[in-house]
Amino acid sequence: MRLNAKQIAAYTGGQFLIDPIDPSALMCGITWDSREVRPGWLYVALPGERVDGHDFVGAALRAGAAGALVMQRPDAAASLLAREMGAAIIEVANTASAITDLARAWRGHLRGRVIGLTGSVGKTTTKNLTRDVCSAYGSTVATRANQNNELGVPRTLLAADPETAVVVVEMGMRGAGQIAALCDFVRPDWGVVTNVGESHIELLGSRENIARAKSELYAALPAGTGRAFLNLDEPMLDILMDAGDVRERPVALVGFEGHPDEAACELLERDETLCEEVVWAEDVTLDAEGRARFTLCARDHADVEELALFAPVERCACELALTGRHNVDNACAAAAVGYALGLDLETIAAALSASVPEPGRQEVIAARGGFTIVNDAYNASPDSMRASLSTFAATEVAGRRIAVLGDMGELGDFAEACHRGVGAHLAGLPIQRVICVGELAAFIAEGAAAAGMDAARISRAATVADVLEELDTLLEPGDAVLVKASHFMGLTRVVEGLVH
Repeated sequence: MRLNAKQIAAYTGGQFLIDPIDPSALMCGITWDSREVRPGWLYVALPGERVDGHDFVGAALRAGAAGALVMQRPDAAASLLAREMGAAIIEVANTASAITDLARAWRGHLRGRVIGLTGSVGKTTTKNLTRDVCSAYGSTVATRANQNNELGVPRTLLAADPETAVVVVEMGMRGAGQIAALCDFVRPDWGVVTNVGESHIELLGSRENIARAKSELYAALPAGTGRAFLNLDEPMLDILMDAGDVRERPVALVGFEGHPDEAACELLERDETLCEEVVWAEDVTLDAEGRARFTLCARDHADVEELALFAPVERCACELALTGRHNVDNACAAAAVGYALGLDLETIAAALSASVPEPGRQEVIAARGGFTIVNDAYNASPDSMRASLSTFAATEVAGRRIAVLGDMGELGDFAEACHRGVGAHLAGLPIQRVICVGELAAFIAEGAAAAGMDAARISRAATVADVLEELDTLLEPGDAVLVKASHFMGLTRVVEGLVH
């Protein structure tokens, strides 16, 4: 963002409570956390349930903020400080809406390609992989962490400069219409839907409805210049394409899939082989630590009449620092974006190999007690829980595999069945012990027992303290512990307790 106080006031419909000493001076950053303020940034005072951002206007100014968006006049001390520093204080009707207003206006200044990305599972990992691949193409800005909501999405746009080559915007949703609302000001040039799972089924009721909500990203792509990146392994693909209206509009289609070996044959049998480019994986294997090794394959658009049978296929060896076969799908999505940008497979593979997981997402930690922790406690859905357990089961461990599993949220009436399903999946894996934490996780325990898992290998815990107490007597050198649950369960405290 590079906007002066007059532009900010105009774009947000704001009024100056305190005029800046230099109305033409550019503000080059934005935050609503006074602890993040850097000299020359714009501070936005957001009201909250526990704290009110208006109480921190003075702190933001002392940190060097060149201006503040507020909904009420700051106190006398902050007002005096603003005058002394020559900072602008701009009053708006709603500071949260003003952030979106700024992003909407700033989007018009961006000359690079804006890529929208969504999906039920793995979208943050895929966003990170896509960011790292695009960085090999040119300057890239991407959503920070998983800030994919109505505040994080506009902040991503505002973090870019007009010269930024690629902006990767992760978009989250809980219900219908939310992605469409984000796309209204993001105006994505390209769109990636990673998959359609059971996350948010509480509000949407079915995977079909989730697919329709995700397809809002495709529907927002500009005719003629838009590109829709399609997961050819996705069972809901037809619904995504129909609801997103990508068949009838002139939108280029780019396919990706991560299933090994049979992929090349299937590509030639499906209508989606008429995609302009297709990227897929062959010969997928996992090493002793569960990291994927595969052959990254791609082909360009070929003559439709030949149905791509004679299109040249490029191949390149690729290995990931990320664990799990499911991350091959995520890597192929990112690779498809890079391939569409014109990068060669060797460059793409190098970027994928260098990409590392974020804390809390299958982060492997060596504990001082001689055991290993797999920290996957940032979030969970039925799909990601099964994938995480399968990856954990495929990892070579000197001792025992122990899983600490907590509740999964936003499943509504489907919660019991989904948790029981995870338990049934768990029962068939070489995991020697499971500790279930929470009311819903009790159904994981019941599902595992019903599917034949020995009851002596299943235990339940009410609190994090109970988990740590059990692990204290259970863990031995060479063991590995997987910690997985939805974020609200706070199972990162289990990881912290084991590390410290």
